[in-house]
Amino acid sequence: MTRSYLLLLFLLVPGLLLAAPPDTAKPEPTVWIKRVKGEFSATYKKVFTALENNGYFVVLEPNIGKNLSNFAQRWGKNYNRSGLEAFRSMVFCNGWYANEISNVDPDMVALCPLHITLTHKQGVTSILFVRPSQVAAHSPASKVAAEMEQDVIRAIEQSFIP
Repeated sequence: MTRSYLLLLFLLVPGLLLAAPPDTAKPEPTVWIKRVKGEFSATYKKVFTALENNGYFVVLEPNIGKNLSNFAQRWGKNYNRSGLEAFRSMVFCNGWYANEISNVDPDMVALCPLHITLTHKQGVTSILFVRPSQVAAHSPASKVAAEMEQDVIRAIEQSFIP
């Protein structure tokens, strides 16, 4: 009787393992990226306006590229090896989302303010946004963070619909 059970296990277990669907779910990338052809200043203005028109207040606009250019001589060949022609950020926040997140997990208010970085090279602007859902993945605020993330992405995407 024991041999029969072993034979059955030997035949069934590999079949069950092969029949199980593989885990093909790819994790979300940590950084959301949108690439837009065209002039940097026009793209920058569209993103700024999209955020402001959707309840996100831009509180700071650091021109990182300009600040880094002050180190060009000091850094020599190591300066801007990627060849970025522009490099700016927008620091922004939505009070309602900040409140909702702080109500669920006060430590996740580290997400406010959020920021978007825009870089430009060879006629293409890259809009880079660290996904709040990834930052708050193991937090009770993960649902609110994911909602906020989708809201920011929606606002930006809609600003580029012709």
